[in-house]
Amino acid sequence: MNQRNQTDPKTILVGVTDLFFYTKVRDALMSKGYRIERARAQQDIADKASTIPSAFIVNMNDDTLNAFQALETLKADARLKTIPILAFANHEEVDTFNRARALGVNKIVSRNEFSTRLKDLVEEVLAAGVRGKG
Repeated sequence: MNQRNQTDPKTILVGVTDLFFYTKVRDALMSKGYRIERARAQQDIADKASTIPSAFIVNMNDDTLNAFQALETLKADARLKTIPILAFANHEEVDTFNRARALGVNKIVSRNEFSTRLKDLVEEVLAAGVRGKG
């Protein structure tokens, strides 16, 4: 069965190398029935996104991953550019928020909001992805 061009409705690609945040995301989303694919390096983004996950979560402050390059990688691929994206960053980094939005992030929030509202934020982004970008 070829799934390379079909969205996997229960898989979320997580671009988070920080173990604390990754564990928090994994535990919260697996309890809701999602399958988590972890991207730890730039090459993981393209490789693991080829199954077309239902959403992408990315830590914009992750120097190991280079979140901006990850977003550019996704948006450059016609099959992947419609994947809904939830990003989080340090709240005082206004430039990071603006640049992420310019690169097509559907929703970007502070690290604190991400931690406290994770499940709701994922549901919002997935719902927005179903309706189309907006």
